[in-house]
Amino acid sequence: MQELNKFKLPENFRGRNAFIVQLWWLVQSLLFKNSPQFLYGFRNFLLRLFGAKIGKNVIIRQTVRITYPWKVTIGDYSWIGDDVVLYSLGEIEIGKNVVISQKSYICTASHDYLQSDFPIFAKKNIIEDECWLATDVYVAPGITIGKGSVVGARSSVYKDISSNKVCIGSPAKIIRERKID
Repeated sequence: MQELNKFKLPENFRGRNAFIVQLWWLVQSLLFKNSPQFLYGFRNFLLRLFGAKIGKNVIIRQTVRITYPWKVTIGDYSWIGDDVVLYSLGEIEIGKNVVISQKSYICTASHDYLQSDFPIFAKKNIIEDECWLATDVYVAPGITIGKGSVVGARSSVYKDISSNKVCIGSPAKIIRERKID
């Protein structure tokens, strides 16, 4: 089985040196998290300061947790709700006009449990324009959710979802097309 004493973090896995990583976690704990609810511009400024690519008029709630902002891109007019986790060990690309509702978890990394040294890996997640991930959605590493798709509350996404689909369940299954009048 796994022998964690053999685990080694891949070189440059975090994408920044340890000082910058710790500085971000400090800024996130003290400034980002404790900022008043309406200071979206301030939180966007902090994220940009640490390398995130944030579009215009993006709403990110103060309870959002972002592991490494330099691996995050969020398009114009998108909303990231309360208690969302962007576990950005790998890249996360969120399009324009996207809603990621409260308590959702976008996961970009895992471990290979079939190897005794339990190596960690990261895979990019893409959430294309005009998607809505409802409350408490889990997105596994390496997933693309196509433009205009909706993922229902408490769903878990383990496979790519093509554009304009409505999905629910764990694992998420397509239940119909999304057609907007």
